Amino acid sequence: MSMSKTTNTYNRQNWEDAEFPILCQTCLGDNPYVRMIKERFGKECKICTRPFTIFRWCPGARMRFKKTEICQTCARLKNVCQTCLLDLEYGLPIQVRDAALKVADNMPQSDVNKEYYIQNIDAQLQDGDGTEAAGAVGRSLAANEMLSKLARTAPYYKRNRPHICSFWVKGECKRGEECPYRHDKPNEPDDPLCEQNIKDRYYGRNDPVAEKIMKRAASLPTLEPPEDRNITTLYVGNLPEEITEPELRDQFYQFGEIRSIALVPRQQCSFVQYTKRSAAELAAERTFNKLVIQGRKVSIKWAHSQAKQGTAAKTDRRFDVTGIPPPSAKPNDYFNLRQEQINVMPAGMKLHQLPSNLVPASAYQMYGQPTYAAPYGNASSTSTSNVSLDSISVPPPPGQVPYPSQDASRMGAVKK
Repeated sequence: MSMSKTTNTYNRQNWEDAEFPILCQTCLGDNPYVRMIKERFGKECKICTRPFTIFRWCPGARMRFKKTEICQTCARLKNVCQTCLLDLEYGLPIQVRDAALKVADNMPQSDVNKEYYIQNIDAQLQDGDGTEAAGAVGRSLAANEMLSKLARTAPYYKRNRPHICSFWVKGECKRGEECPYRHDKPNEPDDPLCEQNIKDRYYGRNDPVAEKIMKRAASLPTLEPPEDRNITTLYVGNLPEEITEPELRDQFYQFGEIRSIALVPRQQCSFVQYTKRSAAELAAERTFNKLVIQGRKVSIKWAHSQAKQGTAAKTDRRFDVTGIPPPSAKPNDYFNLRQEQINVMPAGMKLHQLPSNLVPASAYQMYGQPTYAAPYGNASSTSTSNVSLDSISVPPPPGQVPYPSQDASRMGAVKK
């Protein structure tokens, strides 16, 4: 039932006036100096239709302006944000939270019964300090395993982005970068996320976002313990940089006796070793996808056995390649030498220190053949059997041409 501010003045005592809204961190934005516009009794609540004080603000740069949609009484009745209607503690839709906590809060739907119900809730909330939830939700808020796994631990500021520019979709937007709306492809018309009703979200029925999250909860991974019973160490990752070993011990000592804690600050991880396997399994079960340290969700895994790591490091990684012939037992002879032509130089001896009897005569055979000239003019080419190292002359100094083919005058380089 809609009430006008000008005519129905008799019911103004039930209208809501507030000094600050009830918001989540995402809707409030990352700017600590946010400025809000306040309007007393500016609009009607979209749930109870009572006029209430609305607030309007911009959560950040290049974000759209947001405002409160429901009154504070309805928000405290469900413990939700006045703008996005998500749970203030877990950041989840009402339908997901009520299904996990098994809460059946049957609020009246008719206008008269709803108004009477809201008045009674207001009377109950006046006795408190304004920070507790009311109704069945306030009595059922407790730690829940599924909610801890699905909870969002950090603000999701992308939810505050501007709406899609309809002119850009039609190809008619002429503002370019100055356009305050988002130039992006819209969702498909058949997408169920496009059909969201604020009343369905508040009462926890037919919420497409909640159904999507519950399907994801059904397929959450589980941490299986390793087959090796000697493994009692857990890997703890995504730790804060300033965490200390006593703080980490306080989180894990409740599951059993701890043998050692190896903290690796550079990698932001640690290894927690228990004395018993049962304590390690209990810690893995209670902390997997649930443990939050200093606002960061910690990743829990089982550590690998060091024996297996050593075996894996020593494994032969060679593999066979088809088409390559096997290596032959006979060594390759690139110079076509016979066995009697191969001599091994004694250790520590230089080539010029070799005695003449160790140098085979066949080494100088190429100089005795008639088809080849000797490399130096003084070398004898008549007898190769008595050639020794001393008989080889020293190469000519630079400036003399050892070979006729290297004479530049014969090649036309020097003009006559």
